[in-house]
Amino acid sequence: MTHSATTISSLLSTTPLDLTPYEALYKHFHAHPELSRQEKHTSEKLAAHLTQLGVFDIHTHIGGYGLAGVFRNVTDESKSNQTVLLRADMDALPVKELTNLPYASTTTMLDTDGNDRPVMHACGHDMHITCLLAAAETLVKLRDAWSGTLIVLFQPDEERGGGAQAMVDDGLYSRIPVPDVVLGQHVMRMRAGSVASREGAIMAAADSMKITVFGRGGHGSQPHQTVDPVLLAAHIVVRLQSIVSREINPADLAVLTVGSLQAGQTENIIADRAEIGVDFRSVRLEVREQIIEGIKRIVQAECLASGSPVSPVFTPTRRFPPTVNDGDVARRVAETFAGHFEDFDPDVPRTNIAEDFSTLATCRGIPSCFWLLGGVDQEVWDRAEKEGKVEEIPGNHSALFAPVVQPTLRTGVDALCLAALTFLRK
Repeated sequence: MTHSATTISSLLSTTPLDLTPYEALYKHFHAHPELSRQEKHTSEKLAAHLTQLGVFDIHTHIGGYGLAGVFRNVTDESKSNQTVLLRADMDALPVKELTNLPYASTTTMLDTDGNDRPVMHACGHDMHITCLLAAAETLVKLRDAWSGTLIVLFQPDEERGGGAQAMVDDGLYSRIPVPDVVLGQHVMRMRAGSVASREGAIMAAADSMKITVFGRGGHGSQPHQTVDPVLLAAHIVVRLQSIVSREINPADLAVLTVGSLQAGQTENIIADRAEIGVDFRSVRLEVREQIIEGIKRIVQAECLASGSPVSPVFTPTRRFPPTVNDGDVARRVAETFAGHFEDFDPDVPRTNIAEDFSTLATCRGIPSCFWLLGGVDQEVWDRAEKEGKVEEIPGNHSALFAPVVQPTLRTGVDALCLAALTFLRK
């Protein structure tokens, strides 16, 4: 541990922040989730809290309900004028919560198709925004120990993969300073109190698309007079599995999942179309293009083989870029984390989960670093690990996903502060 890392770690103990109000705030956010692109009340509450801190210039309605607070802590005597951006995402998922927590969500909202859906913070974004608010207050209290510009950014629409790009497209960096470094974190199925990161790719890229294939409908008793889209879709689903297993180099990361298959309404009627929902993951751009080419080739060939009367339609629905940590930034953050956290892994295995965080950096060629934060109760984790049942612990996007409030909150706040202070020095 270097002297610098020790100094940064010791700063947090000089002005400890009472997190009790933030524990209550976390429970509020958890009980009142909002779907992607509908984060109105969440955004308003975040802005109100930042306003109370008294030092942030607040910019709202960026790319939807996105907002950013800018704290310029710079004087004529400042030796450093670095600008650091800390990011948290705020949207929830259309999932019915089954945790039975006293603060469990019972919220429902209309989705983009007009359907009333249960809503839950099943990915931990409520923890992310609470950690960032508490980190903002901590860094304000520590203002005499650092100099530079701090940006706290709350991003909408991460789950659909469009929020970061929407903020950029809406002139984010014409409203706020361009940062020298972009930092962020994500709570995961890991032991609470643990932190993990790595140099290079830490999260995969992810794409989703809907594929519509067409048949010729008719009566189930006369299949010879129809082109059955269900049979066509079934052939496609099976054949798509060969892309990863037979076309992609095993040394490259590639995952392809058919997450939905919808056709018809009644048992004895052959429908006139089927819709297939596909999700695929990669790290290298060349592999992504290879997967897309394989999907289109297989679908088109199966449609031809089945005598489909209309060409298939490919509709991209989401795209997440790979999350790649800058080597120098990741090393500096890791050095600081290692001097503070007892449970820090600087070389965590890359995950296939995807994020759009990096868009906030790559759009301007800014170096960035992203790390993972444990949220599983320590006793639960230790018992499951001993029994070889860690995979049975509910993870992100599960209706049972429930990060333990502490020490998750304290660890997340400390991590954001430590990472920011690594670059904001006098």
